[in-house]
Amino acid sequence: MSKQFNPKIRLTLGIATLFTVSLASGCNSLYNNSQTKNKQLAQQNQAIENLSFTQQENSNTPQSNFALTSTQSPRITTSIPNFLTAQKTSDDTINKQNTPISNKYTASVPVTYPVIDEWQNYKYSISGSKILTSGKLPTTKVNFNQTDLLTVLVNTRQYFQNYSSEDPDVLRKGLLGTQGVSVQDMLNTLDFMIATLQEDIANHRVTRLQDPNFINSNFRVIKWSAYNPSNRKQERLRITKYAVFTHPGSRKKTAKFNTPIYSLKENANTDKFYTRYTKQDVLSGIYEPGGKEFGKVQALAYLTRNGLEEALMEGTILINFTDGSKAFFNVDRNNGMSYVRGVKATAQKRYWYFRQVDAIKGYGYKIDAKISIKPGVTFAGDVLNIGLGKVIVLENTQGSRKRLQMGVIADTGGAFLPNLHQLDFLAGIFQDKNDFGQHISQLPEYATAYILVKK
Repeated sequence: MSKQFNPKIRLTLGIATLFTVSLASGCNSLYNNSQTKNKQLAQQNQAIENLSFTQQENSNTPQSNFALTSTQSPRITTSIPNFLTAQKTSDDTINKQNTPISNKYTASVPVTYPVIDEWQNYKYSISGSKILTSGKLPTTKVNFNQTDLLTVLVNTRQYFQNYSSEDPDVLRKGLLGTQGVSVQDMLNTLDFMIATLQEDIANHRVTRLQDPNFINSNFRVIKWSAYNPSNRKQERLRITKYAVFTHPGSRKKTAKFNTPIYSLKENANTDKFYTRYTKQDVLSGIYEPGGKEFGKVQALAYLTRNGLEEALMEGTILINFTDGSKAFFNVDRNNGMSYVRGVKATAQKRYWYFRQVDAIKGYGYKIDAKISIKPGVTFAGDVLNIGLGKVIVLENTQGSRKRLQMGVIADTGGAFLPNLHQLDFLAGIFQDKNDFGQHISQLPEYATAYILVKK
């Protein structure tokens, strides 16, 4: 072949070369644009799914017997009948109020899900099928206290009924959306369980919800495998435990009880002064007589320093006062500073302000709206990515026998935003950590988890 190309061939090759270079450049540009758009879409997805979350560190608290009896029992006997008779009306109201949101969440079934944290920041994307798969409960009795579970189911369902317009975070499909599960599916699950428990309790029989065959026949059983970015080998969920501890305290500062818990006044809704101060600032005495912010908050009680740290960590504390009275206190609002994992409690900058409450409280966008919960049937979890109100069954082996335990995600905390590999089980009210330790030593550290969705 000649070393010289004729003019027509040279022209053809020149055009082809130019096209090839342009195509390569265009591909790089498209790739970069695609990467940018993917990130933007993930961030938009966050905003679309309404992520203004007011959270608590682990704002759960089991109720004491006297408090649960006096506050929860009347709630069951009066609210459940009203709830059922008004069910159709309330569902119609919710559906009408949330039609745009409902359409938005059921419009498509995404393959991947953008995981977000408590500050609405995109963290990473995960394939739903990597975590959630079809499952089936083994044929062993499901354990739970019937009336306690009914209480938490009803109170959680009423939260959606009463506060979903003010707290649209609870209307997120979350990770379950990758499996075609809508918010309405979850509400139908709560409604069906409430009706079943009511009927079984009224007829003085063991509830059908404790029968695994009934569960497998009436519910989609979705196995939840742990996804832990820092430990990719973890397959089962880690089951931590939390509790309400009783502590002695004083309504006035004393030599022994010298560490305060404070309540914000009404003007704190507009004046965010408290967001400027770390926990260390508060404990330095800025709100005490002579402090630069004296008078801006109310001292509710004084504890030991250890008592304060436990109250901050658990979210609720039962104080036995020196005057013979006792009361529950629950976290209300924090200073807006993040909880940092791996940093010891006394060095954390986050500080919580408390309110006195009449029972153990779980999730809620504000203190007056928080869900009343009970130990033994309540989990704290990732309400933004897994979802409030998800009914969970844990499977573990004790000796050679399988054990199933049912509960509801009705609480959350800073450690769960985000967290796709852990649940925190509300164990009860204890006098001290020794009693607590003895009790939880009988409970599993890891378990296989299932999420139930009404068929």
